[in-house]
Amino acid sequence: MGRKPKPTSLKIIEGNPGKRRIKEEPKVQSDLPSPPSHLDKYAKQEWKRLATGLHALGVLYEVDRGVFAAYCQAYSRWRSAEEGIQEAAKLKVGGMAKALTCRTTKGTITKHPLVVISENAAAAMVKYATEFGLTPSARARLAIDPEKYNKGKFSGLIGKDSQSG
Repeated sequence: MGRKPKPTSLKIIEGNPGKRRIKEEPKVQSDLPSPPSHLDKYAKQEWKRLATGLHALGVLYEVDRGVFAAYCQAYSRWRSAEEGIQEAAKLKVGGMAKALTCRTTKGTITKHPLVVISENAAAAMVKYATEFGLTPSARARLAIDPEKYNKGKFSGLIGKDSQSG
C-alpha cells in the first residue's frame, strides 16, 4: 500500500526536502467553510479554534468539511466524556479510581462506559487530526514550527488553549 500521498500545499509548507517534482493538484477554490449546523457547542468551539489556520495552510476547504466536522465531533464527544468522568469522580467515594470502573450485573468490575466513549473518541480524534497536520508527529513531518505560527496569521492553529471559547 505505501504511504498516503501528501497534499501539494503541505509539501510546499514542508519545503520539498527531497527536491522531487511537485505534481500540480487541481485548485480547490473556496472560502473558509462554515461549521455544519448539527455540530454541538464543543464541536463548534473546536471548529472556530482551528478552521481559520487550517484554511490558511491550504488543508481545509469546503470539500473537507465533513471530515473536519467528524474531527470536531470526536473532540466534543471526548471532552464531554471526560467531563462526565470528572463529575463521577466528585460524586463517588474513592474518587477517580472508582469513577473509571463500574460493576456489571454479575458483579464483575469493568471500565465505566464513559471511559470507553472517551477512549474511542480520542482514537478517532487522533486519526482525523493526523489528516490535517494537527498532531506533533504530523507537524514534524511537515516541518511546522508552532512558535512561528503563533505570532502571525496562523495563531490559533497550534498552541492555543482548547478549553477556551
